[in-house]
Amino acid sequence: MAAGKEIRGKIKSVENTKKITKAMEMVAASKMRKAQDRMRAARPFTEKVRNIAANLGHANPEYVHPFMELNDAKGVGYIVVTTDKGLCGGLNTNVLRVLTQKLRDGQAAGLTPQAVAIGNKGLGFLGRNGVKVVAQATQLGDTPHLERLIGPVKVLLDAYVNGEVSAVHLCYTRFINTMKQEPVVEQLLPLSAEGMQSDRPNRSWDYVYEPEAHVVIDDLLLRYVEALVYQAVAESMASEQSARMVAMKSATDNAGNVIGELKLIYNKTRQAAITKELSEIVAGAAAV
Repeated sequence: MAAGKEIRGKIKSVENTKKITKAMEMVAASKMRKAQDRMRAARPFTEKVRNIAANLGHANPEYVHPFMELNDAKGVGYIVVTTDKGLCGGLNTNVLRVLTQKLRDGQAAGLTPQAVAIGNKGLGFLGRNGVKVVAQATQLGDTPHLERLIGPVKVLLDAYVNGEVSAVHLCYTRFINTMKQEPVVEQLLPLSAEGMQSDRPNRSWDYVYEPEAHVVIDDLLLRYVEALVYQAVAESMASEQSARMVAMKSATDNAGNVIGELKLIYNKTRQAAITKELSEIVAGAAAV
């Protein structure tokens, strides 16, 4: 019964793995709800800041912020948002595949890429592909903190203002629902006029500025860009927990199927051994 003992060991090993994946599924489900609530809570703030910035822009058409000015630099920046940990299905693979295509298009156009990595998986990918990483933010935990994102992101924002890059793109995974997450690469800078349109364009606004109008607009647009990055990180974290929950559930189900198959093989092996022993006993008795 050496084969039976080996099969019993495999069954025990898979059962232990199943317990782990089941526990990870339950933890991911709990974190997913919190991440989704955090993501949805951040959306109204981003929309409100965009509306106010658009209204200020309409009220002061003579001033154009550097974030909305075009330049012809030979560099392009990417803010790559991925996860710190794995075991979340093809979440990172999908967004990095889209980024790879974007990098190829940029290199074909003669643009030199540089990136800010948010998450260990993206940092490793950029290093393997020889993309210059100007800043990074890793080990963010389950809750994104804006103060940890501002520093790395500001490096690329300053590079755009100084004319070192012609555009800054934001690469992340957009949360659609629990079963679907969409990898996207959006242009962060320059800010487009269409993206800055107010929800009420025909409504007149009158403001009292303290200090000057351009100072208020500068700070507001900076907060708007930072809010977009924070929203992308929140969407990515919600997508991560959803993808991990689905992946661990699939792993748990597969472990159950493997255990069932191994038990069937074990029972067949055990029955064959018993039948063989009975046959030998009967043959021995007949010979006597």
